[in-house]
Parts: sequence; C-alpha cells; structure tokens
Amino acid sequence: MLHTHPADSVIVLDFETTGLSPNQGDRAIEIGAVKLQGGEVVDRFQRLMNPGFRVSSFIEGYTGITNAMLVDAEPCAVVMDAFADFIQGSNLVAHNASFDQRFLDAELAAVGRDYTGEFACSLLVSRRLTQEVSSHKLGDLVRYHHIENDGVFHRALADAEVTASLWLVHLQKLATEHGIQNPDFALMKKIAKTPKAKVAVMLASINK
Repeated sequence: MLHTHPADSVIVLDFETTGLSPNQGDRAIEIGAVKLQGGEVVDRFQRLMNPGFRVSSFIEGYTGITNAMLVDAEPCAVVMDAFADFIQGSNLVAHNASFDQRFLDAELAAVGRDYTGEFACSLLVSRRLTQEVSSHKLGDLVRYHHIENDGVFHRALADAEVTASLWLVHLQKLATEHGIQNPDFALMKKIAKTPKAKVAVMLASINK
C-alpha cells in the first residue's frame, strides 16, 4: 500500500498551465518533477507541451514560457503519457497540491491513463509545521528556510526542485523538533489535515 510508504521517497511535481482551471479548457504547458528516494534526488522529468492553442501574453510573462517555445513542443497527450509512466508506484507532492492534482487528473484522463499514488500538499504541511511564517508562498518559504535556488520561479522543474527541498526541510523539522524519524506518507497527509492548534499535541502523541 502506498499510504505506508516513507515520506522521503516521493515524486515532487509542478505544472505550468494556460490558466487556473482544466474545467474551463485550460491545459498544462510544462511539467517538472523530481523523484526522491530516501531523501535523495534520483531522477528528474521536465517537458514543455503544446496545448493546441496560443497562450496569453499574461501567462507568457508569468512563466517565461512563450508561444515560440511551445510551437515545437510535443502535444500534451504525448508528454502526459510519458509522465504517467514516470509516476507509477510513487506518492506525489506538490505545493498547493489541489491545483496540480486537478491538472494531472484532467490531462491523464484525456489520454486514458491513471496513477496509483496519493497526493500530499507541501503548502498545507508548511502551514502546520512553520506556523510563525506569515506567507506560505513557495518563494517566501524558500527565503525563510534559506533553500538554495537559482532565482527562477514559475518554471516547472525549478519549482519542483525547491518544493522537494522544502519537503525535506519539513521532514527534518519533524526529526529535530518532534523526535519523529522516518515519517511515513500517511503521517504527512494527517499533518496537512490537522487543525493548526492541534498539530503539536497530535505529533507529541506519536512518540508516546
């Protein structure tokens, strides 16, 4: 069962998209993912994909992904079929995971593919484990935790890389501040769903 898999062996992913909602016809234009095993990066996946229509000038400016870059990119179906292979058998992590999960589900449904893993949200975990931080946007957390980065945000692989680093920071905090070594994925999902005021008590009960 993937639920009991270790939390440090996951695939951290990030989509860049044409907009906010696959239900309104928005598509993925880039996928970036980092595969962690035992807390180490063992593989990466990064592809641009052509959504079949021009992206807005806002999205070009926001992501740095231009229509010229997408002209020669493979269509979503080809890229997402390959990505489905990449994620099989792994649990998944994303920052604001509900967004990425919507696009993953929609794009995989379009090519008749599925996945076995579960999603955890590094944003929700961050809100529970670093409650003193005022903003849990990825860039702000990178600065707060002094996470190494190349200064690029809103490109899929760069965002997946720093989200993976952030995820490992959370696992380290569980070890150093709560005495929880090698948490499983189910615990991370539980942390994300626990009300902020009750997180400390919940974590304290684990080691009793």
